[in-house]
Amino acid sequence: MHSGKLTVVGAGPGDVELITLKGIKALQQANVVLYDALVDPELLEYAPNAEKLFVGKRKGCYSYQQEQINELIVQRAHAFGHVARLKGGDPFVFGRGSEEMEYAAKNGLEVEVVPGISSAVAVPASQQIPVTKRGTAESFWVITGTTKEHKLSKDVALAAKSNATVVILMGMSKLSQIMDLFKQEGKSNLPVAIIQNGTTEGEKIGIGTVASIENKAKEQQLSNPAIIIIGEVVNHRKKIAEIQKEVRTEAFELVEKA
Repeated sequence: MHSGKLTVVGAGPGDVELITLKGIKALQQANVVLYDALVDPELLEYAPNAEKLFVGKRKGCYSYQQEQINELIVQRAHAFGHVARLKGGDPFVFGRGSEEMEYAAKNGLEVEVVPGISSAVAVPASQQIPVTKRGTAESFWVITGTTKEHKLSKDVALAAKSNATVVILMGMSKLSQIMDLFKQEGKSNLPVAIIQNGTTEGEKIGIGTVASIENKAKEQQLSNPAIIIIGEVVNHRKKIAEIQKEVRTEAFELVEKA
């Protein structure tokens, strides 16, 4: 017998229209919604009758510790029935959704997950940067920039040796260390993009190379929440812009001749 339910819901990368229909239905059915800092509050309007609790963190300031969030999920589910845990991006991509589901299941709750559109793929795509491209990148790495020990993941050094696109989340505080690893592999000219607050109105983007991106980030005051994309695929954005410019120029010339 289950006493209550937890549904972990992916809210998508930031734009409220990028949540899934199934995610919206989960919010509509919830009695309680626990939401994170990167979730647009507008999404809470899909749960007009639910209790809403902010349990996220901003710049290292926690409203609740993870253990407290786990307990809150169980307590609210036992008391009110259905808890929706709303997380930015996809809850299984550095979202700790799996940990919360395990704790809930051990405490007798029914558990479900609604996948979300991951910012690791969607944010680059929104700026015309594909993570794979035939003839350019056959694979991609998605790596956390900061481990639970607050250190740079060792996987970044391995990724720097590959020809894959490298997407790093939560890595701005380690930007210098990350670029040093790529420089050591002789990749100073490799294109890099940093996208802050991707898919939202506050979006900012910086484009450079392994050698220049730190200065670009300082000039444009780029900081977390941001995604770092390293690889030749970054040039696709520029190529698309050039193609569009050529097409517009040709169209204008045809009109002039007519």
